[in-house]
Amino acid sequence: MRQWLAALWMALALSPAPSLVAGTVESVSSDTTWMTVQLAGRRIGHLRIDRVNDGKQVTTTQDLRIEINRNGKTIPMSVLTRSVETLDSQPLGFYSRSMLSTSDSIVDGRRQADGRYAVTTTVAGRASESTLAWPVGALLSDGQRQAMAGAASRSGHYTLSLFDPASQDVATVDIEVLGNERVSLPEGSEVLNHQREVLQTPRGVQRMDLWVNQRGETRKSSLDMLGHPLDLLACSEACALAPVEDIDMLRASMVDSPQGLSVPMRQGGLRYVIHLTDGDAQPVIATDEQRVSRLGNGDWLVDVGNAVPGGQAPPTPADTQANAWVQSDAPPIRALAAEASIGAEDDQQKMLQLRDFVSGYIQPHGRDIGYASALEVVRLRAGDCKAHAVLLAALARAQHIPARVVTGMVYADRYGGSRQVFVPHAWVQAWVHGRWQSFDAALGHFDSAHLALDSGDGDPWHFVNLANLFGQMRIAHVGTAPEQAATAMGGAVATRD
Repeated sequence: MRQWLAALWMALALSPAPSLVAGTVESVSSDTTWMTVQLAGRRIGHLRIDRVNDGKQVTTTQDLRIEINRNGKTIPMSVLTRSVETLDSQPLGFYSRSMLSTSDSIVDGRRQADGRYAVTTTVAGRASESTLAWPVGALLSDGQRQAMAGAASRSGHYTLSLFDPASQDVATVDIEVLGNERVSLPEGSEVLNHQREVLQTPRGVQRMDLWVNQRGETRKSSLDMLGHPLDLLACSEACALAPVEDIDMLRASMVDSPQGLSVPMRQGGLRYVIHLTDGDAQPVIATDEQRVSRLGNGDWLVDVGNAVPGGQAPPTPADTQANAWVQSDAPPIRALAAEASIGAEDDQQKMLQLRDFVSGYIQPHGRDIGYASALEVVRLRAGDCKAHAVLLAALARAQHIPARVVTGMVYADRYGGSRQVFVPHAWVQAWVHGRWQSFDAALGHFDSAHLALDSGDGDPWHFVNLANLFGQMRIAHVGTAPEQAATAMGGAVATRD
């Protein structure tokens, strides 16, 4: 349930670092900017930006630290990124360290003699190597700063391609220069250049307003997240490090249900009308269990139930391979998968046994460990729905069953002090008997009160890309689909005894 952090990571990626005072290029010089991070006007953390120029290259380090409240628990998280560039903004290297759980997730990319980048990704202490060809035209932090400084003197639009070291993705943003404005900051006001960035994503449009000074340094940034303003504001170190204030992120990410859903309703087919308040991007994915139709004006018809093959593409080799988060080739996971699937006659039975094994393996009242890899979950035996999903996907792949981690929502009569709501959730799709079937180890069963928003390989960046949806979605209608009322979901609906 950390999807909302995407907005913070985007703010980090789009916040250029401080520049140098003219005339200091020949000697080593450095500068530091502090920013307070506020959601709905309440402090949730801070961002420190350091920039060092040694006369040959520029190193920019951005350290984001936040604390969120989830169901009465305070959870610290952090993302540190570092970029190394030549004085004319050519990339030399990048680094990211994300603390999403009890272990760091580290990405370290270094430019080689042939111009490609050797990338080491380390999750839960387990490293993997890859090679990256630098995306043409993609900029790191100081390149963006220089581009924004150059554009501040003219009105109109321009485009930037921004590389994110944490996800190794490139965001192409359209930027409109709106002109100079006097902006209030926590410790005074400044005349800054207002630039609006628009990022088109598969799940809609992400807009961010930035106010930059003449050197291209961001002094304020603002975007909407979960229906609230998320602001980064430049201020002193003491201001940035002031104590955080409680804000219930769990409730903010819930979507109200227009009515209660009984168990018999959930076990049959359900029809939803989902409305997006901003844009007309498709809010959910089509699966073998979920069909999606555009109604227009931001409305979408979604039928869940009556599962049939062909709703989504068949598996690829990647769906059975190990990766940094789903370590299906690790000996502890292979051993657990073999143990849990003993006696299973086919893949359907294997998945049911693996699902039940994960349900019992993870402690029902285990502490929140953030977004953990499968190996971390094996070690800690704790976590929420995401922990159940990544472990189940790893066990399935260890048994050579194609599997994906799904992120979406599920209905709850009561959750976190709220009633009749859809809450962010994660489960697994496995390729069984010629189609994708869903298995939910956290709840012990899958039913038509699950809405799939995306599926992927277990990497958390598939989750964070959905942050905008929870503030924009409204379920306008949900009810039994007449033609599906008596249709169950086949083997995927089977529940534990």
